[in-house]
Parts: sequence; C-alpha cells; structure tokens
Amino acid sequence: MAIFSVYVVNKAGGLIYQLDSYAPRAEAEKTFSYPLDLLLKLHDERVLVAFGQRDGIRVGHAVLAINGMDVNGKLFAIGSQLSPEQGSSGIEMLETDTFKLHCFQTLTGIKFVVLADPRQSGIDSLLRKIYEIYSDFALKNPFYSLEMPIRCELFDQNLKLALEVAEKAGTFGPGS
Repeated sequence: MAIFSVYVVNKAGGLIYQLDSYAPRAEAEKTFSYPLDLLLKLHDERVLVAFGQRDGIRVGHAVLAINGMDVNGKLFAIGSQLSPEQGSSGIEMLETDTFKLHCFQTLTGIKFVVLADPRQSGIDSLLRKIYEIYSDFALKNPFYSLEMPIRCELFDQNLKLALEVAEKAGTFGPGS
C-alpha cells in the first residue's frame, strides 16, 4: 500500500505545497532488440520489469512506452461540478481503480489533498495529522506568510515521517 502524493491548496485555489512520495524519480529511454532479456509483467495497470537487469534497467522499474506508444492508463479530466447538489462543500473522496483522492478542507479554507492506493486505510486520520503538522511547523514559523508556498524543513521532515508511519501501518490511528 502506498501514499502517492500530498498537496496543500490555499483558500484562493493556489498550490502552496506538493510532495510526490511514490512517483518514479528518473526516466530513461532505452532501445532493445528482440529477444528481450527482461521479463515484463502487468502489475496494478503498470508494466514492470519482473526479472532481468540491463543498462541500468532493474527489477521494479516501470515501462512507460513501447515504440512510442503509451502503456499506462490515462486519466481524463474531472469536471469541476461533480455534485449536482446545491451547497456542496466539495470533494471529500474520489475513488478510481488505481487511486483514491482524499480531501480535507479546514474552516479557514486550506485544503489538504492526498492521493493514495485504493487499499490504503486510515487516510482521514492522516489528513488530520497533516493539518496538525501544518499548524505546528508552518503556521507557527515566524518566517512563513499565510497563503504563500510552504518552505519549512521541519514541516517537510515531519510530513515525511507521518507518511512513512501511515504506509508501514496501513493505517494512521488516533494515538499516533
């Protein structure tokens, strides 16, 4: 189970923090001839190297394209008006077959968004923990200005620690 990304959005809708914790960090383009000495497998709608190693390509690396053709599923744009209800407060959770988007909006309008594996549990508790970390390490920082991008090392460190705990436990309990 994994937490893919964390976003913090200010009340005006601007992105003030982004952390991609599960995205592949580097891409490489390689050309191979047949027969391929790598074994590929489909896992969670991604083509991964299952066996073999060559030219820096290792087990677990994802194949993004073959002969210029994309091999991953595509996300289509989500309409801005998901709810036909009047007075809707916005998205709390959006579920697809590859991820779940969870959103927590504070009374001041700050939104915390987490993209996670659909099987990951305890995301609501994690969102409250992220809000607590934001309050403790961003808002109490005398050099931080409201509605501006968050550039605080203690915020980064504590957020990454909370994500590690949540991923290892599969849940983020109230006692954490």
